[in-house]
Amino acid sequence: MAAPLIRRIILCFNPHSALPLQSTINNQQSTIRRIAILGSTGSIGTQALDVVRAHPDHFSVEVLVANSNADLLIKQALEFNPNTVVVADESKYQQVKAALQPKDIKVFAGEASVTQVVEMESVDLVLAAIVGYAGLASTLAAIKAGKQIALANKETLVVAGELVTGLAKEKGVNIYPVDSEHSAIFQCMAGEWQNKIEKVCLTASGGPFRGKDQSFLQKVNKEQALKHPNWAMGPKVTIDSATLMNKGLEVIEARWLFGLKPEQVEVIVHPQSIIHSLVQFEDGSIKAQMGLPDMKLPIQYALGFPFRRKSDFPRFDFSAYPSLTFEKADTDNFRCLPLAFSAMQKGGNAPCVLNAANEIAVQAFLAEKTSFTGIPDIIEKTLERSSFVKKPSYEDYVNSDRESRTIAKEYV
Repeated sequence: MAAPLIRRIILCFNPHSALPLQSTINNQQSTIRRIAILGSTGSIGTQALDVVRAHPDHFSVEVLVANSNADLLIKQALEFNPNTVVVADESKYQQVKAALQPKDIKVFAGEASVTQVVEMESVDLVLAAIVGYAGLASTLAAIKAGKQIALANKETLVVAGELVTGLAKEKGVNIYPVDSEHSAIFQCMAGEWQNKIEKVCLTASGGPFRGKDQSFLQKVNKEQALKHPNWAMGPKVTIDSATLMNKGLEVIEARWLFGLKPEQVEVIVHPQSIIHSLVQFEDGSIKAQMGLPDMKLPIQYALGFPFRRKSDFPRFDFSAYPSLTFEKADTDNFRCLPLAFSAMQKGGNAPCVLNAANEIAVQAFLAEKTSFTGIPDIIEKTLERSSFVKKPSYEDYVNSDRESRTIAKEYV
């Protein structure tokens, strides 16, 4: 008779974090984790499927969710044979359904289906990789359903960090960070939960325009801004990296994810993108996590935590990087970063306003309706005009997002 599967649950409540760190350790590490991938056709989603493809004994795809890229969604579903597929764009429903009918895969459409599918009992972990504010509702639904979360959607914590982390704690849900910087902090903190953090430092590449001044930035076009020196990402995140807003959003995310005070989070420019973040403890000791700029590593760590799975990812070679350099972030020419810090300090719904205005401004820039330097202008003006709510509810966040988008569009 086969030995019964024995599970030992370890509850480690991190005194520095709003989140419970609960890891399930099995005596059979080969247990397959069933994953719902929200945003499967995006940059994070496609790389997550690379990880699943490389580890079929550890991960399986239970649900695939995409916005409107029906062709790629169909291709993914035919390969990974999930239980359920959701396409948010209802006009693509018949195309997806017809293509997958021979495989007997359940197909749904619409935004309501996106939030409902994460409640499926067969889902063990939800990879939240829908870009922007659009990912908030489904992440909240997954937490309410008690699903563990691998979080790639930083806007979820930027917009409603207090609400999300409070709900996660109430439901006993773990949030495993997927962003390379937050994954680095998470890895540095492993085994250090009882030790007090003095500060964390998120590294930034500086983007494609590091060292440039306002006269240069005023003439930047979208083709230039979409050429990131180190990372391969989707267009929205790439533009955010060029303006340094991506780092500003990550600062707010880190504040909630690790239960930090605003003054405990710093940013340093590290052009090589080898050190992904650092944690300094109260004794002055600093731990850093290093690796080549490849998102598949933090994705795999989040999907497989607490186990590190073998990979064939390229290895870092010290001889290829004879020097690693660091410099202060240029907050004079890249005003999105100080705007994010200011919103974090103000609290309430200010980060929600910041995020909504930024999404509108980035869309306008990509549509060539505003300049690169117009992005922080739109955000700043929207922050000045939007209603402030000190203790927002979910409905307040929804209303703030709507109001802020309306105001931001007036400046496009």
